[in-house]
Amino acid sequence: MDTQVTLGSLHFIYFSVVILVIGVMVARRDTVLPCIIGLFVIGLAAKGSLVGAVQVMFNALMAAGGEFLGLIVVISLVVGMSKAMADSGTDYLIMRPAAKIMVNRNIAFFVTGIAMLIVSWFVWPSPAVALIGALLLPVALRAGLPAIGAAVAMNIFGHGIGLSSDWIIQGAPGITASAAGLADATKVTYPGAPLYLVMAVVTVAVAFYMLRKDLNTNAHLYQTELAGATKDDENEKRKFSTSSYIFAVLIPLVFAIDVVAMLMLDLKGGDATALIGGTALAITAVLAIAQFKGESLEKVTDYVRDGFMFGIKIFAPVIVIGAFFFLGSEGTAKAILGENATGLLTDLGSYLAQNAPLSKAPVAFITIIIGGITGLDGSGFSGLPLVGSLAQTFGTAIDGNVGVLAALGQISSVWVGGGTIIPWGLIPVAAICGVEPMELARRNFIPVMIGFLVTTIFAIFLI
Repeated sequence: MDTQVTLGSLHFIYFSVVILVIGVMVARRDTVLPCIIGLFVIGLAAKGSLVGAVQVMFNALMAAGGEFLGLIVVISLVVGMSKAMADSGTDYLIMRPAAKIMVNRNIAFFVTGIAMLIVSWFVWPSPAVALIGALLLPVALRAGLPAIGAAVAMNIFGHGIGLSSDWIIQGAPGITASAAGLADATKVTYPGAPLYLVMAVVTVAVAFYMLRKDLNTNAHLYQTELAGATKDDENEKRKFSTSSYIFAVLIPLVFAIDVVAMLMLDLKGGDATALIGGTALAITAVLAIAQFKGESLEKVTDYVRDGFMFGIKIFAPVIVIGAFFFLGSEGTAKAILGENATGLLTDLGSYLAQNAPLSKAPVAFITIIIGGITGLDGSGFSGLPLVGSLAQTFGTAIDGNVGVLAALGQISSVWVGGGTIIPWGLIPVAAICGVEPMELARRNFIPVMIGFLVTTIFAIFLI
Protein backbone atom coordinates (compact mmCIF):
# COMPACT_ATOMS: atom_id res chain seq x y z
CA MET A 1 0.00 0.00 0.00
CA ASP A 2 2.70 2.45 -0.99
CA THR A 3 0.33 4.55 -3.08
CA GLN A 4 -2.23 6.64 -1.26
CA VAL A 5 -5.72 5.66 -2.41
CA THR A 6 -8.20 8.44 -3.20
CA LEU A 7 -11.89 7.68 -3.42
CA GLY A 8 -13.72 9.19 -6.38
CA SER A 9 -17.27 9.49 -7.67
CA LEU A 10 -17.37 5.87 -8.89
CA HIS A 11 -16.51 4.65 -5.41
CA PHE A 12 -19.23 6.69 -3.76
CA ILE A 13 -21.82 5.58 -6.33
CA TYR A 14 -20.82 1.97 -5.81
CA PHE A 15 -20.90 2.19 -2.00
CA SER A 16 -24.27 3.96 -2.11
CA VAL A 17 -25.75 1.18 -4.22
CA VAL A 18 -24.27 -1.46 -1.90
CA ILE A 19 -26.01 0.21 1.04
CA LEU A 20 -29.23 0.36 -1.02
CA VAL A 21 -28.97 -3.34 -1.84
CA ILE A 22 -28.46 -4.22 1.82
CA GLY A 23 -31.45 -2.08 2.74
CA VAL A 24 -33.59 -3.86 0.14
CA MET A 25 -32.45 -7.22 1.54
CA VAL A 26 -33.39 -6.17 5.07
CA ALA A 27 -36.83 -5.26 3.73
CA ARG A 28 -37.05 -8.80 2.28
CA ARG A 29 -37.36 -7.59 -1.29
CA ASP A 30 -35.53 -8.76 -4.42
CA THR A 31 -32.23 -7.03 -5.17
CA VAL A 32 -31.91 -7.52 -8.94
CA LEU A 33 -33.38 -4.12 -9.86
CA PRO A 34 -31.08 -2.08 -7.57
CA CYS A 35 -28.09 -3.95 -9.02
CA ILE A 36 -29.22 -3.19 -12.58
CA ILE A 37 -29.62 0.48 -11.68
CA GLY A 38 -26.19 0.44 -10.03
CA LEU A 39 -24.59 -1.02 -13.15
CA PHE A 40 -26.22 1.61 -15.33
CA VAL A 41 -25.25 4.57 -13.14
CA ILE A 42 -21.66 3.37 -12.74
CA GLY A 43 -21.46 2.68 -16.47
CA LEU A 44 -22.76 6.18 -17.20
CA ALA A 45 -20.25 7.75 -14.81
CA ALA A 46 -17.35 5.66 -16.11
CA LYS A 47 -18.05 5.92 -19.85
CA GLY A 48 -19.74 9.29 -19.98
CA SER A 49 -22.37 8.24 -22.50
CA LEU A 50 -25.70 6.43 -22.61
CA VAL A 51 -24.37 3.91 -25.12
CA GLY A 52 -21.37 3.18 -22.93
CA ALA A 53 -23.58 2.70 -19.87
CA VAL A 54 -25.77 0.18 -21.68
CA GLN A 55 -22.70 -1.67 -22.91
CA VAL A 56 -21.31 -1.83 -19.37
CA MET A 57 -24.54 -3.48 -18.20
CA PHE A 58 -24.21 -6.21 -20.82
CA ASN A 59 -20.47 -6.67 -20.35
CA ALA A 60 -21.00 -7.07 -16.62
CA LEU A 61 -23.55 -9.83 -17.20
CA MET A 62 -21.16 -11.57 -19.62
CA ALA A 63 -18.32 -11.38 -17.10
CA ALA A 64 -20.49 -12.74 -14.30
CA GLY A 65 -21.97 -15.40 -16.58
CA GLY A 66 -18.48 -16.56 -17.49
CA GLU A 67 -17.61 -16.89 -13.81
CA PHE A 68 -20.75 -18.89 -13.04
CA LEU A 69 -21.14 -20.99 -16.21
CA GLY A 70 -19.30 -24.04 -14.93
CA LEU A 71 -21.33 -24.05 -11.73
CA ILE A 72 -24.61 -23.69 -13.62
CA VAL A 73 -23.75 -26.60 -15.87
CA VAL A 74 -22.68 -29.03 -13.14
CA ILE A 75 -25.68 -28.23 -10.93
CA SER A 76 -28.00 -28.68 -13.89
CA LEU A 77 -26.43 -32.03 -14.72
CA VAL A 78 -26.70 -33.46 -11.21
CA VAL A 79 -30.33 -32.33 -10.95
CA GLY A 80 -31.07 -34.03 -14.27
CA MET A 81 -29.41 -37.18 -12.95
CA SER A 82 -31.52 -37.07 -9.78
CA LYS A 83 -34.68 -36.97 -11.92
CA ALA A 84 -33.52 -40.03 -13.84
CA MET A 85 -32.85 -41.82 -10.56
CA ALA A 86 -36.30 -40.91 -9.25
CA ASP A 87 -38.05 -42.23 -12.37
CA SER A 88 -36.21 -45.54 -12.17
CA GLY A 89 -36.62 -45.97 -8.42
CA THR A 90 -32.86 -46.09 -7.97
CA ASP A 91 -32.99 -43.25 -5.45
CA TYR A 92 -35.32 -45.25 -3.21
CA LEU A 93 -33.16 -48.37 -3.38
CA ILE A 94 -30.06 -46.36 -2.47
CA MET A 95 -31.74 -44.88 0.59
CA ARG A 96 -33.53 -48.04 1.79
CA PRO A 97 -30.61 -49.46 3.83
CA ALA A 98 -30.39 -46.23 5.83
CA ALA A 99 -34.08 -46.48 6.65
CA LYS A 100 -33.60 -49.91 8.25
CA ILE A 101 -31.38 -48.58 11.05
CA MET A 102 -33.92 -46.02 12.31
CA VAL A 103 -34.92 -47.86 15.46
CA ASN A 104 -35.70 -44.81 17.64
CA ARG A 105 -36.25 -41.07 17.29
CA ASN A 106 -32.68 -40.09 18.23
CA ILE A 107 -31.14 -42.29 15.56
CA ALA A 108 -33.85 -41.20 13.11
CA PHE A 109 -32.88 -37.55 13.66
CA PHE A 110 -29.24 -38.13 12.77
CA VAL A 111 -29.86 -40.65 9.98
CA THR A 112 -32.32 -38.26 8.33
CA GLY A 113 -29.93 -35.35 8.77
CA ILE A 114 -26.79 -37.14 7.59
CA ALA A 115 -28.62 -38.63 4.60
CA MET A 116 -29.84 -35.13 3.72
CA LEU A 117 -26.29 -33.81 4.09
CA ILE A 118 -24.77 -36.43 1.79
CA VAL A 119 -27.44 -36.04 -0.89
CA SER A 120 -27.19 -32.23 -0.64
CA TRP A 121 -23.45 -32.40 -1.28
CA PHE A 122 -24.04 -34.31 -4.50
CA VAL A 123 -27.34 -32.96 -5.86
CA TRP A 124 -27.92 -29.81 -3.75
CA PRO A 125 -30.59 -29.37 -1.03
CA SER A 126 -33.53 -28.51 -3.29
CA PRO A 127 -33.68 -31.91 -5.04
CA ALA A 128 -32.56 -33.57 -1.79
CA VAL A 129 -35.62 -32.26 0.08
CA ALA A 130 -37.99 -34.14 -2.20
CA LEU A 131 -35.81 -37.26 -2.17
CA ILE A 132 -35.29 -37.48 1.60
CA GLY A 133 -38.83 -36.34 2.35
CA ALA A 134 -40.31 -39.06 0.17
CA LEU A 135 -37.96 -41.85 1.26
CA LEU A 136 -37.00 -41.30 4.88
CA LEU A 137 -39.70 -39.07 6.38
CA PRO A 138 -42.30 -41.87 6.71
CA VAL A 139 -39.68 -44.15 8.28
CA ALA A 140 -38.50 -41.42 10.67
CA LEU A 141 -42.08 -40.81 11.80
CA ARG A 142 -42.57 -44.51 12.45
CA ALA A 143 -39.38 -44.47 14.54
CA GLY A 144 -40.90 -41.84 16.83
CA LEU A 145 -39.42 -38.64 15.37
CA PRO A 146 -42.18 -36.03 14.89
CA ALA A 147 -42.41 -34.09 11.65
CA ILE A 148 -40.95 -30.93 13.19
CA GLY A 149 -37.90 -32.94 14.30
CA ALA A 150 -37.40 -34.34 10.81
CA ALA A 151 -37.79 -30.83 9.37
CA VAL A 152 -35.14 -29.44 11.74
CA ALA A 153 -32.73 -32.25 10.83
CA MET A 154 -33.27 -31.86 7.09
CA ASN A 155 -32.99 -28.09 7.29
CA ILE A 156 -29.87 -27.82 9.42
CA PHE A 157 -27.93 -30.66 7.80
CA GLY A 158 -28.98 -29.89 4.22
CA HIS A 159 -29.60 -26.16 3.80
CA GLY A 160 -27.17 -25.29 6.58
CA ILE A 161 -24.15 -27.59 6.73
CA GLY A 162 -24.45 -29.06 3.22
CA LEU A 163 -25.12 -25.90 1.24
CA SER A 164 -22.73 -23.67 3.19
CA SER A 165 -19.78 -26.06 2.84
CA ASP A 166 -20.70 -27.41 -0.63
CA TRP A 167 -17.65 -29.68 -0.77
CA ILE A 168 -18.50 -31.66 -3.89
CA ILE A 169 -20.19 -29.34 -6.39
CA GLN A 170 -18.40 -26.27 -4.94
CA GLY A 171 -21.05 -23.85 -6.13
CA ALA A 172 -21.08 -21.58 -3.09
CA PRO A 173 -17.30 -21.47 -2.51
CA GLY A 174 -16.77 -21.07 -6.25
CA ILE A 175 -18.86 -17.88 -6.30
CA THR A 176 -17.29 -16.59 -3.09
CA ALA A 177 -13.75 -17.32 -4.27
CA SER A 178 -14.34 -15.57 -7.61
CA ALA A 179 -15.61 -12.43 -5.90
CA ALA A 180 -12.75 -12.53 -3.38
CA GLY A 181 -10.14 -12.71 -6.12
CA LEU A 182 -8.99 -16.19 -5.07
CA ALA A 183 -7.72 -18.81 -7.51
CA ASP A 184 -10.46 -21.41 -7.02
CA ALA A 185 -13.06 -22.75 -4.59
CA THR A 186 -10.47 -24.69 -2.56
CA LYS A 187 -9.03 -21.36 -1.38
CA VAL A 188 -12.29 -20.96 0.53
CA THR A 189 -13.14 -24.57 1.42
CA TYR A 190 -9.75 -25.51 2.87
CA PRO A 191 -9.24 -22.45 5.14
CA GLY A 192 -12.95 -22.56 5.96
CA ALA A 193 -13.04 -26.25 6.94
CA PRO A 194 -12.57 -25.59 10.68
CA LEU A 195 -15.35 -22.98 10.57
CA TYR A 196 -17.74 -25.37 8.77
CA LEU A 197 -17.01 -28.01 11.41
CA VAL A 198 -17.50 -25.67 14.39
CA MET A 199 -20.74 -24.27 12.96
CA ALA A 200 -22.03 -27.77 12.25
CA VAL A 201 -21.18 -29.28 15.65
CA VAL A 202 -22.48 -26.36 17.71
CA THR A 203 -25.70 -25.88 15.77
CA VAL A 204 -26.60 -29.58 15.59
CA ALA A 205 -25.81 -30.09 19.27
CA VAL A 206 -27.97 -27.18 20.41
CA ALA A 207 -30.82 -28.06 18.03
CA PHE A 208 -30.82 -31.72 19.11
CA TYR A 209 -30.74 -30.80 22.81
CA MET A 210 -33.63 -28.35 22.44
CA LEU A 211 -35.65 -30.85 20.39
CA ARG A 212 -35.17 -33.67 22.91
CA LYS A 213 -36.13 -31.36 25.75
CA ASP A 214 -39.32 -30.35 23.94
CA LEU A 215 -40.24 -33.94 23.05
CA ASN A 216 -39.76 -35.10 26.65
CA THR A 217 -41.71 -32.17 28.08
CA ASN A 218 -44.58 -32.19 25.57
CA ALA A 219 -44.76 -35.86 24.57
CA HIS A 220 -48.56 -35.82 24.70
CA LEU A 221 -48.71 -33.22 21.91
CA TYR A 222 -47.02 -35.57 19.44
CA GLN A 223 -48.87 -38.82 20.24
CA THR A 224 -51.62 -38.32 17.64
CA GLU A 225 -49.15 -37.38 14.91
CA LEU A 226 -46.90 -40.39 15.55
CA ALA A 227 -49.86 -42.76 15.80
CA GLY A 228 -50.85 -41.84 12.24
CA ALA A 229 -47.40 -42.54 10.85
CA THR A 230 -47.77 -46.27 10.52
CA LYS A 231 -48.91 -46.72 6.93
CA ASP A 232 -46.43 -48.18 4.50
CA ASP A 233 -44.53 -46.01 2.09
CA GLU A 234 -45.85 -46.48 -1.47
CA ASN A 235 -42.34 -47.28 -2.66
CA GLU A 236 -42.28 -50.37 -0.44
CA LYS A 237 -44.95 -51.94 -2.68
CA ARG A 238 -43.35 -50.83 -5.92
CA LYS A 239 -41.76 -53.38 -8.28
CA PHE A 240 -38.28 -52.43 -9.44
CA SER A 241 -36.45 -53.54 -12.55
CA THR A 242 -33.14 -55.38 -12.48
CA SER A 243 -31.37 -52.29 -13.82
CA SER A 244 -32.69 -50.24 -10.86
CA TYR A 245 -30.98 -52.63 -8.44
CA ILE A 246 -27.78 -52.63 -10.45
CA PHE A 247 -27.61 -48.83 -10.59
CA ALA A 248 -28.44 -48.57 -6.89
CA VAL A 249 -25.07 -50.22 -6.31
CA LEU A 250 -23.15 -48.66 -9.19
CA ILE A 251 -24.05 -44.99 -8.66
CA PRO A 252 -22.74 -44.66 -5.07
CA LEU A 253 -19.69 -46.70 -6.12
CA VAL A 254 -18.96 -44.44 -9.09
CA PHE A 255 -19.19 -41.27 -7.01
CA ALA A 256 -17.01 -42.85 -4.32
CA ILE A 257 -14.44 -43.53 -7.04
CA ASP A 258 -14.74 -39.88 -8.10
CA VAL A 259 -13.92 -38.74 -4.57
CA VAL A 260 -10.92 -41.08 -4.42
CA ALA A 261 -9.76 -39.80 -7.81
CA MET A 262 -10.00 -36.21 -6.60
CA LEU A 263 -7.75 -37.04 -3.66
CA MET A 264 -5.24 -39.19 -5.55
CA LEU A 265 -4.99 -36.93 -8.61
CA ASP A 266 -5.22 -33.73 -6.56
CA LEU A 267 -8.19 -32.52 -8.60
CA LYS A 268 -9.45 -29.16 -7.35
CA GLY A 269 -11.81 -26.41 -8.36
CA GLY A 270 -12.85 -26.64 -12.01
CA ASP A 271 -11.15 -30.01 -12.50
CA ALA A 272 -13.10 -31.57 -9.62
CA THR A 273 -16.32 -29.96 -10.81
CA ALA A 274 -15.74 -31.29 -14.32
CA LEU A 275 -15.34 -34.83 -12.96
CA ILE A 276 -18.62 -34.67 -11.04
CA GLY A 277 -20.50 -33.04 -13.91
CA GLY A 278 -19.24 -35.51 -16.49
CA THR A 279 -20.06 -38.43 -14.20
CA ALA A 280 -23.60 -37.12 -13.67
CA LEU A 281 -24.17 -36.74 -17.40
CA ALA A 282 -22.85 -40.23 -18.14
CA ILE A 283 -25.00 -41.79 -15.40
CA THR A 284 -28.08 -39.98 -16.72
CA ALA A 285 -27.52 -41.30 -20.24
CA VAL A 286 -26.69 -44.88 -19.26
CA LEU A 287 -29.51 -45.07 -16.70
CA ALA A 288 -32.04 -43.80 -19.27
CA ILE A 289 -30.88 -46.36 -21.84
CA ALA A 290 -31.02 -49.23 -19.36
CA GLN A 291 -34.38 -48.25 -17.89
CA PHE A 292 -36.33 -46.91 -20.87
CA LYS A 293 -34.57 -48.51 -23.88
CA GLY A 294 -36.53 -47.30 -26.95
CA GLU A 295 -37.73 -44.15 -25.17
CA SER A 296 -34.25 -43.26 -23.93
CA LEU A 297 -33.64 -40.65 -26.66
CA GLU A 298 -36.55 -38.54 -25.47
CA LYS A 299 -35.96 -39.28 -21.79
CA VAL A 300 -32.37 -38.05 -21.78
CA THR A 301 -33.51 -34.86 -23.50
CA ASP A 302 -36.17 -34.34 -20.83
CA TYR A 303 -33.70 -34.88 -17.99
CA VAL A 304 -31.12 -32.50 -19.42
CA ARG A 305 -33.80 -29.89 -20.14
CA ASP A 306 -35.31 -30.16 -16.65
CA GLY A 307 -31.86 -29.94 -15.07
CA PHE A 308 -30.90 -26.80 -16.97
CA MET A 309 -34.26 -25.18 -16.28
CA PHE A 310 -33.54 -25.67 -12.59
CA GLY A 311 -29.97 -24.37 -12.90
CA ILE A 312 -30.96 -21.25 -14.85
CA LYS A 313 -33.85 -20.56 -12.48
CA ILE A 314 -31.50 -20.64 -9.49
CA PHE A 315 -28.65 -18.67 -11.05
CA ALA A 316 -30.44 -16.09 -13.22
CA PRO A 317 -30.76 -13.51 -10.42
CA VAL A 318 -27.33 -14.44 -9.02
CA ILE A 319 -25.70 -13.54 -12.35
CA VAL A 320 -27.22 -10.06 -12.33
CA ILE A 321 -26.39 -9.46 -8.66
CA GLY A 322 -22.90 -10.87 -9.14
CA ALA A 323 -22.37 -8.62 -12.17
CA PHE A 324 -22.69 -5.59 -9.92
CA PHE A 325 -20.64 -6.86 -6.99
CA PHE A 326 -17.85 -8.10 -9.24
CA LEU A 327 -17.08 -4.44 -9.85
CA GLY A 328 -15.57 -4.54 -6.38
CA SER A 329 -12.78 -6.89 -7.51
CA GLU A 330 -10.04 -5.55 -9.77
CA GLY A 331 -9.86 -8.49 -12.17
CA THR A 332 -13.52 -8.50 -13.13
CA ALA A 333 -13.77 -4.70 -12.91
CA LYS A 334 -11.22 -4.45 -15.72
CA ALA A 335 -13.23 -6.90 -17.83
CA ILE A 336 -16.34 -4.76 -17.35
CA LEU A 337 -15.13 -1.15 -17.28
CA GLY A 338 -11.83 -1.40 -19.16
CA GLU A 339 -8.12 -1.83 -18.44
CA ASN A 340 -7.89 1.38 -16.41
CA ALA A 341 -10.51 0.25 -13.90
CA THR A 342 -9.67 -0.60 -10.32
CA GLY A 343 -11.54 -2.81 -7.85
CA LEU A 344 -13.93 -0.46 -6.09
CA LEU A 345 -14.11 -2.51 -2.90
CA THR A 346 -10.39 -3.22 -3.08
CA ASP A 347 -9.79 0.53 -3.12
CA LEU A 348 -12.05 0.89 -0.10
CA GLY A 349 -10.00 -1.71 1.77
CA SER A 350 -6.79 0.11 1.00
CA TYR A 351 -8.33 3.42 2.00
CA LEU A 352 -9.55 2.00 5.31
CA ALA A 353 -6.15 0.48 5.99
CA GLN A 354 -4.50 3.83 5.40
CA ASN A 355 -6.98 5.99 7.28
CA ALA A 356 -8.81 3.89 9.88
CA PRO A 357 -7.68 1.32 12.43
CA LEU A 358 -9.12 -2.15 11.78
CA SER A 359 -8.57 -5.35 13.75
CA LYS A 360 -9.57 -8.99 13.47
CA ALA A 361 -12.45 -9.01 15.96
CA PRO A 362 -14.58 -6.18 14.50
CA VAL A 363 -13.84 -7.36 10.94
CA ALA A 364 -15.03 -10.88 11.80
CA PHE A 365 -18.27 -9.64 13.35
CA ILE A 366 -18.90 -7.17 10.51
CA THR A 367 -18.38 -9.98 7.99
CA ILE A 368 -20.85 -12.37 9.60
CA ILE A 369 -23.44 -9.62 10.15
CA ILE A 370 -23.30 -8.43 6.53
CA GLY A 371 -23.37 -12.05 5.36
CA GLY A 372 -26.54 -12.62 7.35
CA ILE A 373 -28.12 -9.47 5.97
CA THR A 374 -27.37 -10.54 2.40
CA GLY A 375 -29.17 -13.82 3.10
CA LEU A 376 -32.43 -12.17 4.08
CA ASP A 377 -33.69 -12.35 0.50
CA GLY A 378 -34.06 -16.11 0.94
CA SER A 379 -31.54 -17.05 -1.74
CA GLY A 380 -28.35 -17.63 0.17
CA PHE A 381 -26.35 -17.28 -3.02
CA SER A 382 -27.20 -13.76 -4.14
CA GLY A 383 -25.13 -12.31 -1.30
CA LEU A 384 -22.01 -14.39 -2.00
CA PRO A 385 -20.47 -11.94 -4.49
CA LEU A 386 -20.76 -9.23 -1.82
CA VAL A 387 -19.30 -11.28 1.05
CA GLY A 388 -16.51 -12.48 -1.23
CA SER A 389 -15.64 -8.92 -2.22
CA LEU A 390 -15.78 -7.79 1.40
CA ALA A 391 -13.49 -10.64 2.43
CA GLN A 392 -10.94 -9.44 -0.08
CA THR A 393 -11.40 -5.86 1.12
CA PHE A 394 -11.09 -6.53 4.83
CA GLY A 395 -8.50 -9.29 4.46
CA THR A 396 -6.24 -6.89 2.56
CA ALA A 397 -6.90 -4.08 5.04
CA ILE A 398 -5.87 -6.09 8.12
CA ASP A 399 -3.35 -8.36 6.36
CA GLY A 400 -5.52 -11.35 7.29
CA ASN A 401 -6.56 -14.62 5.71
CA VAL A 402 -9.00 -13.77 2.92
CA GLY A 403 -10.11 -17.40 2.62
CA VAL A 404 -11.17 -17.59 6.27
CA LEU A 405 -13.11 -14.32 6.02
CA ALA A 406 -14.75 -15.47 2.79
CA ALA A 407 -15.79 -18.75 4.41
CA LEU A 408 -17.19 -16.91 7.44
CA GLY A 409 -19.29 -14.60 5.26
CA GLN A 410 -20.38 -17.56 3.14
CA ILE A 411 -21.52 -19.48 6.22
CA SER A 412 -23.59 -16.54 7.42
CA SER A 413 -25.15 -15.78 4.04
CA VAL A 414 -26.05 -19.39 3.23
CA TRP A 415 -27.28 -20.42 6.69
CA VAL A 416 -29.63 -17.42 6.70
CA GLY A 417 -30.63 -17.24 3.04
CA GLY A 418 -30.27 -20.91 2.19
CA GLY A 419 -33.22 -21.60 4.40
CA THR A 420 -32.70 -22.21 8.13
CA ILE A 421 -34.01 -19.17 10.01
CA ILE A 422 -36.14 -17.11 7.64
CA PRO A 423 -39.64 -18.50 6.93
CA TRP A 424 -39.67 -17.54 3.26
CA GLY A 425 -36.43 -19.51 2.70
CA LEU A 426 -37.43 -22.83 4.27
CA ILE A 427 -40.85 -23.38 2.72
CA PRO A 428 -39.81 -26.52 0.73
CA VAL A 429 -38.73 -28.43 3.84
CA ALA A 430 -41.71 -27.19 5.85
CA ALA A 431 -44.10 -28.17 3.07
CA ILE A 432 -42.79 -31.69 2.56
CA CYS A 433 -42.75 -32.34 6.31
CA GLY A 434 -46.17 -30.80 6.84
CA VAL A 435 -45.11 -28.20 9.42
CA GLU A 436 -45.54 -24.43 9.63
CA PRO A 437 -42.60 -22.43 8.20
CA MET A 438 -42.75 -19.98 11.12
CA GLU A 439 -42.54 -22.83 13.62
CA LEU A 440 -39.53 -24.35 11.84
CA ALA A 441 -37.82 -20.96 11.70
CA ARG A 442 -38.46 -20.47 15.42
CA ARG A 443 -36.95 -23.88 16.23
CA ASN A 444 -33.82 -23.14 14.21
CA PHE A 445 -33.23 -19.56 15.35
CA ILE A 446 -31.47 -20.10 18.69
CA PRO A 447 -29.22 -22.98 17.51
CA VAL A 448 -28.13 -21.04 14.43
CA MET A 449 -27.48 -17.82 16.36
CA ILE A 450 -25.38 -19.67 18.93
CA GLY A 451 -23.53 -21.34 16.07
CA PHE A 452 -22.81 -17.96 14.47
CA LEU A 453 -21.43 -16.55 17.74
CA VAL A 454 -19.12 -19.48 18.47
CA THR A 455 -17.96 -19.72 14.85
CA THR A 456 -17.17 -16.00 14.69
CA ILE A 457 -15.13 -16.13 17.89
CA PHE A 458 -13.28 -19.16 16.55
CA ALA A 459 -12.65 -17.38 13.23
CA ILE A 460 -10.98 -14.45 14.96
CA PHE A 461 -8.08 -16.76 15.89
CA LEU A 462 -7.74 -18.04 12.29
CA ILE A 463 -7.90 -14.76 10.34
